[in-house]
Amino acid sequence: MKKYRPLFTRREILKVGVIGGLTLSQYLRAQAAIGEKGAKRSAIFIFLEGGPSHQDTFDLKPNAPARYRGEFKPIPTAVPGIHICEHLPELAKRMKDYSIIRGLTHTIADHGLGKKYLLTGNRPSQTLSYPEYGSVVSKMHPSARDLPTYVSIDESFVGPGYLGNEFSALTAGKPNFGIPYSVRGISLEDGLTVDRYKSQRRLLDDLDTAFEGFEKLDAPVRGLDRFGAQAHDIISAPSTRKAFDLEQEKPAESKRFGKHEFGQSLLLAARLIEAGVHFVTIRLRPAEFDFDTHTDNFSRLRKLLPPFDKGLAGLFDRLKERGLFESTAIMVAGEFGRTPQINGQGGRDHWARAMFALMAGGDIRGGQVIGETDAKAAEPKNESVSPEDLASSFFRNIGIDSKMEFQANVGRPITLVRDGNPIEQLFS
Repeated sequence: MKKYRPLFTRREILKVGVIGGLTLSQYLRAQAAIGEKGAKRSAIFIFLEGGPSHQDTFDLKPNAPARYRGEFKPIPTAVPGIHICEHLPELAKRMKDYSIIRGLTHTIADHGLGKKYLLTGNRPSQTLSYPEYGSVVSKMHPSARDLPTYVSIDESFVGPGYLGNEFSALTAGKPNFGIPYSVRGISLEDGLTVDRYKSQRRLLDDLDTAFEGFEKLDAPVRGLDRFGAQAHDIISAPSTRKAFDLEQEKPAESKRFGKHEFGQSLLLAARLIEAGVHFVTIRLRPAEFDFDTHTDNFSRLRKLLPPFDKGLAGLFDRLKERGLFESTAIMVAGEFGRTPQINGQGGRDHWARAMFALMAGGDIRGGQVIGETDAKAAEPKNESVSPEDLASSFFRNIGIDSKMEFQANVGRPITLVRDGNPIEQLFS
């Protein structure tokens, strides 16, 4: 495996947001307890909230009846014989950079459960909480001691599951073009915030009060002054914030990604990877970037697809220019696809029996399509791909064995991805 070599110094770290389920000094203590195991392949997971319509993006059916095929036309890509939606021209030009998975299928057409499935690679269970991808990477491939391993933009949904809160995401808010990306009241311990403090001494004094009695706990929790000071240093030092200050970018670079929250989030993700963060999830909460198109599917996609096209193309180009494309595993997916037939409101409803995913970077061989759906994009035509297969492939591209086991608090070892295997065609 190629070693990851960050282009930025490890001092360049986020103008941090709120840590989901974990405070910054807890996070730092956990990283120290784990120890640095050496740099591994980094990863970016772009989660398309709401369930994007597969037959209007990467799996068009131009010969299907009108009530199925919809309004969009296919266009040729840089790879002969592969066509995608007319509203994805930049990704069509870059078809050699990624693979399309068209035979992806499951049976959970519910947003909450579907997201848990696709964000972990394991079918949701009532008795066991599975960790999301970034939490696994946080445990297995920790970043440098003074960097977060896992950053989530804009919100973590599943969490670290049975791995424990120390492997939670560091959650950063959505960046907006033209608005400074600033600290927004970083949560430390017991509701304390950095905004309240005028000096490091006051911060440490309050931390001592908040953590009174913790010295009786085990080694990873001791040394609170040291970790509290380290947390303060990371947040307050101007030199550590540059990697997350999008105002450092030239106007042309922001324009390349797009002056919208999706493009700016991908630009931030690129900067995080360059700084040495090992995993970034982009999961924008439903607002202006919501693919749950029960009504007005086509007018909404005309607004959604151009930012997606521009932003993802910009990410590919940026990572290649910085020499990081081959050391960064990239996956794009939502929780499910949309119904083959258009409903009475001009929309498409939930449909899990067919959907798409994209994979790029690392060892992925771009310029190919994995799987095929039937004439109406209703279900796989021949062989199918499961979310477990997708997860196994993603972990393999990151450098993690999906069949490894973890000891959990349920009294038995847990296989990382219980079912499914890597999709060999992606790597050949």
